[in-house]
Amino acid sequence: MWGYYLESHYYYLILVVPAMLLALFAQMKVKSTFAKYNKVYNRRSFTGADAARAILDANGLNYIRIERIAGNLTDHYDPSANVIRLSDSVYGVNSVAAVGVAAHEAGHAVQHAVGYFPIKIRTAIVGITNIGSQLSMPLIIAGVIFSFEPLVTIGLILFSLIAVFQLITLPVEFNASSRALKILDSTNMLDDEELSGAKNVLTAAALTYVAALIVAVANLLRLILIFGRRNDDR
Repeated sequence: MWGYYLESHYYYLILVVPAMLLALFAQMKVKSTFAKYNKVYNRRSFTGADAARAILDANGLNYIRIERIAGNLTDHYDPSANVIRLSDSVYGVNSVAAVGVAAHEAGHAVQHAVGYFPIKIRTAIVGITNIGSQLSMPLIIAGVIFSFEPLVTIGLILFSLIAVFQLITLPVEFNASSRALKILDSTNMLDDEELSGAKNVLTAAALTYVAALIVAVANLLRLILIFGRRNDDR
């Protein structure tokens, strides 16, 4: 048992810690990049709410509401309520960063409207992924305690859904940003220099999703190595 304890910590140090450091770097990068370009005001004085509304209306999504919520970078699209919620630092702010973030969320609304396939998959598995994230470790631990390998296997499969969800999230987020930048360019909502700033903000945000996938894979690999070794030793 002591050997497995040491082995678990070894894999944690060489796999999970570097991944978590990358995730921390990504969070710091997106915050610093957003702060930088949130001080750069666009020449046409579009606020985040203005940009989102213009994109929604241009795509026939007049029924989707835009609401203001508290916080910083808490922006999201809620398809169940048909509402885009924009944070205090985006909603009424006419900065390059605010317009970029708002356009990204409007991009998600367009994805749902046109039936973008990856977002359909992500929506379909979000429920079971949430269940899996809660039950995976208890099942793995129970399987070890009672020496019942099928429980361990089921736990690992459920835990792997977290990595699958993060993997599917990547094309969803990249595509939303791509849609946003194309619309901002084609409508001349932002000029070339401003568009470059918005792209920097969205690229920094994309790094957080890449980091989240790496963290999920690192944790899954750690568990597989630990319990795979355990089975080999029997």
